[in-house]
Amino acid sequence: MESLSHILKQMPNQSMLRQAEERVQLMLADPLVKKFRAKYPFVDDHTIKINMNSLYQYVKEHKVCSSCPGLERCPNDLTGHYTMLSAEMIGDRPYVHEERVACKKFVAYELEQAIRGRIRTFHIDEKALFEDHSFSDLMKKDLERAEAVGLITRYIDRTTEQGLQPKGLYLTGSFGTGKTFLMCYMLYQLAKVGMTGAIVYMPDFAEDLKGMFNDNQKLRETIELLKETDLLVFDDIGAENLNPWLRDHVIGAILNYRMNRKPTFFTSNYDLNGLEKHFSFTNKDGEEEHKGLRLMDRVRPFVEVVTVNGYNKRGV
Repeated sequence: MESLSHILKQMPNQSMLRQAEERVQLMLADPLVKKFRAKYPFVDDHTIKINMNSLYQYVKEHKVCSSCPGLERCPNDLTGHYTMLSAEMIGDRPYVHEERVACKKFVAYELEQAIRGRIRTFHIDEKALFEDHSFSDLMKKDLERAEAVGLITRYIDRTTEQGLQPKGLYLTGSFGTGKTFLMCYMLYQLAKVGMTGAIVYMPDFAEDLKGMFNDNQKLRETIELLKETDLLVFDDIGAENLNPWLRDHVIGAILNYRMNRKPTFFTSNYDLNGLEKHFSFTNKDGEEEHKGLRLMDRVRPFVEVVTVNGYNKRGV
């Protein structure tokens, strides 16, 4: 088989010849290329020459990755990917194969985007939702809520292992003890294993619904989303400005559909009895005890009550 130098000497332009030969020698001297040739010793000089562009890309991108500037500033041809080379003998000739491989940062980014795509938020600070806290982070924040944290993490483990549970959770406690934060943690952890979720801040959501009166399609799509999502959190329920339509045709319809199908979760400053009183009175129709009782029949049997103790963390 002809040597590389003999092949190069047959090239007509001497200046191009020298540049090509220098480039080849630099490539041959690079540790990555030496490692590649040691792994595939059948790759001869001729094959190296005709795959010089691939080798150059391989070396250049690996050097970039060794001092990674971050995914946002990745200069590689395909962001978040680097070139990998392999070789094989086909008949009596060696062939070099080039492949683009996703780096760890890109894989992590794609996973995070997939998780974000599974959770819908309505007036919730996404910073709290998408921070990947550990169990120890939750415990260190406030030891007084350790029992609640333990119950929620066990619920997450059980759901991960067994699938959606027949009951959700009802988190009750004083202002600022982290009820919303704990529900965000639960949604994030379960989104990692492919479950969908939605979290609705009820006071603002109730006002949003008024603006949907003239957009029946958007209203219908929103209610259907809340009916069908795997995990639904009504955050700060009981703090909304309640009216009969919201109670009976929105909250009632959603809970009626979800019971015995998918778990619903709540955070509230009320206990269950206090929430029943809240549902039993509206500014428009006054006291309607049977309406509150009817709605609570779609809550009480389908939740495990979790008391979240601790100090008020807002502004800390």
